[in-house]
Amino acid sequence: MLVQPHPESKHRYSINEIFYSIQGEGVRAGTPNVFIRFAGCNLRCSVDGVGFNCDTDHAQGDPYALEDIIRSLEFMERDGCRNVVLTGGEPTLQVDGPLVDALKSLGWFIAIETNGTRDVVSGIDWITVSPKVPEDQLVQLAANEVKYVIGPRGRFPESWVLADHYLISPAFNDSEVEPGALNWCVALVMANPGWRLSVQQHKAWRVR
Repeated sequence: MLVQPHPESKHRYSINEIFYSIQGEGVRAGTPNVFIRFAGCNLRCSVDGVGFNCDTDHAQGDPYALEDIIRSLEFMERDGCRNVVLTGGEPTLQVDGPLVDALKSLGWFIAIETNGTRDVVSGIDWITVSPKVPEDQLVQLAANEVKYVIGPRGRFPESWVLADHYLISPAFNDSEVEPGALNWCVALVMANPGWRLSVQQHKAWRVR
């Protein structure tokens, strides 16, 4: 159950969904978080084999004022768990200083998942950059972790992002990891021990 937006609130964020779940990928995999999925993206998904395939439904959104987002988070908070993940779509299109300041003032640990084509607002505790464009088009060049989704025989990434952790994630086909992609990514990591394997476990767990 979500707290619905207040009709008299002025500023609006377009939110696809807010839900409580387990982080299924990256260095923080296995941790409980409240996820805020912002609607909209600045990149185009695959069309006629061009671009990339997006695995989330983020096109539609409802208007939420800042106080409505806070009320939703407080409603979903469990036993002192104050981890929030800002995702999308592309959250940097909407995440701003007032939202981050409000979350920090209430003691939330803030993570963001971005495609790296826009600057991340200051105050974020954990930045995940998952590039979907060539490296020379990236703007956010510092992160806690950088993650590349790679299919069978996909090229080994030459990351321009300065990060604490470098991850390779095999592509999935619906809820199943592609065997060829998994084997290829395992081989890449074994040949490049500065990187680590990150599997989208939430898909295998059948959770969001």
